[in-house]
Amino acid sequence: MEGSDGSPPHSMWMVRVGELYPKPTLEKEEEKLAIPFTELAGEGVKYIGRTSDGVLALSNYRIFLLKSSSSTFQETSVPLGLIESAQVRELFHLVINCKDASTVKCSFDTAEQCSEWQRRISLSVGVPDNLESLFAFPFYAWASESPCSTDNEWTGRLQKAGNCDDDFRKEVDRLQFDLQGAWRISNVNADFKLCPSYPRYFLVPFCISDETLQSVANFRSSRRIPVAVWRHKTSGAIISRCSQPEVGWLGWRNSKDEQLLKAFVDACAFDRGEQQRKNGINAPSSVSSESAPSSPEGSHEEVRMDEPKKILIVDARSYTSAVTNRARGGGCECIEYYPSAEIQFMNLGNIHAIRKSFHALRQLCASPPDMHNWLGNLERTAWLQHMSGLLAASMTVCRTIEVNGRPVLVHCSDGWDRTPQIVATAQLCLDPYYRTVD
Repeated sequence: MEGSDGSPPHSMWMVRVGELYPKPTLEKEEEKLAIPFTELAGEGVKYIGRTSDGVLALSNYRIFLLKSSSSTFQETSVPLGLIESAQVRELFHLVINCKDASTVKCSFDTAEQCSEWQRRISLSVGVPDNLESLFAFPFYAWASESPCSTDNEWTGRLQKAGNCDDDFRKEVDRLQFDLQGAWRISNVNADFKLCPSYPRYFLVPFCISDETLQSVANFRSSRRIPVAVWRHKTSGAIISRCSQPEVGWLGWRNSKDEQLLKAFVDACAFDRGEQQRKNGINAPSSVSSESAPSSPEGSHEEVRMDEPKKILIVDARSYTSAVTNRARGGGCECIEYYPSAEIQFMNLGNIHAIRKSFHALRQLCASPPDMHNWLGNLERTAWLQHMSGLLAASMTVCRTIEVNGRPVLVHCSDGWDRTPQIVATAQLCLDPYYRTVD
């Protein structure tokens, strides 16, 4: 169909980014109710109604509770992502449980109203149908189209810090990894086929080929291979992380995995902290899928190194738990196959034990403040014991790195739960950079 002037029909339409994320339609329980807060960019209130002593609003980003008395107002704003569940208590009372153990409580005049708000909140905090349902997307779209002026509160908040690849290279540069002979940036996971849960680029010893990494991935749970994540600039010792080896009941071994851990030890001995070198990373030459240098894989021939120190494998589990995992195809390193390593078990609880402890802690925090034997009940939750164990494991890593100058490899079962907790806490203790806001 042609236009009125005989021109061909338009095949494209101009659409504003914000129009891709329309704001929800507001439903008021009373017409005179007004939104009790200033909405963020892209935020839209879905429901607003009265509680027994205030106003409750639900948007695509948060719940907002405004309680009023004769002379004071109390505001409570809780992002939807922080809410774990909403429950009805005694027909008229709504209790919102948050993931940080806090609770929000309000009451309604009728049981039907309380039940309806519980349903609304529960639907809003469920798993989204797709990624773009998350509030970050409409917020960015609407904020990026806000008028650029000095009065615009979003000005400067949407500046990108750079893509992940740039940030990774800057961190490698800051930690002074030697990319000329000790370490290299592998791009074997550029398409996320080696390990879907790993980044595209990571640090491995220079002498380890991508073919070796493929073999190691087949031997590690969820294909999470050992990679370097932090380096001590004085001693050259590194923190690395991975998942458990798939040893199984039959005690399977993988020579490439053993070779990789030996290469970590050699790389740390070669990349001494006192060694002087230029800062900076040449991205084209540092990212390579060709892996093997001129020397044989797993060794540094004709290279002057310090006496290698054994790498400490910090297994977050108990020895019993690690052995039990062999029945499911997992397990721990058989130390006789890793002569350049030692292993130490941290006896940390698994995710199920932590969840049970946290729920008990949250229930205790919601109890009356004058509860009898409150400290005894706190001890029975075992929460402080779990926190103490995590800190002790992190201190083991810190002492090994800082005092002994030895490299460390941290893993649990799958390398996604206790492992990052230990590694991140150790990095916070060892490196003031992570305790600083740029």
